[in-house]
Order: sequence, then C-alpha cells, then structure tokens
Amino acid sequence: MKKILALTIVTLAVLTSCKKAPEPVEIAPNPPKEAEIVEPSGDQCYASIANNSIVQLSFNVNSHQEVNGKLSYALSGKDKNDGTIIGNMKGDTLIADYTFMSEGLSSVREVVFLQKDGAFIEGYGDIVEVNDKATFKDKTKLKFDQKNALTKVDCKVE
Repeated sequence: MKKILALTIVTLAVLTSCKKAPEPVEIAPNPPKEAEIVEPSGDQCYASIANNSIVQLSFNVNSHQEVNGKLSYALSGKDKNDGTIIGNMKGDTLIADYTFMSEGLSSVREVVFLQKDGAFIEGYGDIVEVNDKATFKDKTKLKFDQKNALTKVDCKVE
C-alpha cells in the first residue's frame, strides 16, 4: 500500500509540474511613421517703424529650418547697418549670425528674435566677443521687449 501511495504522489507531482508551455506571442513592430514633411515657408518680411527709426527683416526658411535673409537697421542718430542673416529656427526662436557693414567695417554679431503673436521681437542681453564675433553671453537670460516688435509686412520685389 505504501508503494501505491508513493507511486500516486510521484505521478501527481509529475503531472502537475508538467504544465503546458504558453504559446509564443508574436509581436509585430509598428510600421514606421511617415516623416512629417515641413514645407519651406517662403519669403517672410517684417518691419518696425518708430521714432524715426526703421528695422527691416526679410528671410526664407527651408525644410530643415535653416534661415537666410537680410536685416537692416536705420536707427535715429546712428549709422545705418545693412547685412545678411544666416541661422536656424529653433521652435519659435530665430537664432542667426548677422554679418553687416557699418562705418566701412564688416562685423558679425549674433541676433535672436522670438516669434510671438505673428510678430518677431528682438532679444537683448549681455554680449561677449568670441573669435571676432559678438555673441550673447547667456541666451536663456535674453530680454524680449514688445516695443521692439517687428510686424509682418508685404515683401518688396527688388
């Protein structure tokens, strides 16, 4: 009897330990999402006219958010600056190098414009000179004053 009881216990132990292996679940990768195609935005023109001063900005943004265009300052009581900008759009912020002529000398300085409510507002802050280029010391501390807003205007055909 002891043999039958031992044999039954061993048989039950073997049967309960041999559970059916779970069937493998196939995981299919999601199909790749189509890349969002960002169309070039074409020419954009902005200007500010106040207190006998004029600031004009015109640029084009390509599909890689690279910016190139023109920027000019005709500030009351100061020499006129005309030049080009080359940079990038980073979200709602245009960061570019402004290469311009002033008093017969070519200079380069960093410019930052914040796009807000259909306008571009120029940023100001502490500047440092690095490799003959004026750059902002800390872009996170720039001040954007609404009175320096450039509003959208029709682009002039040259």
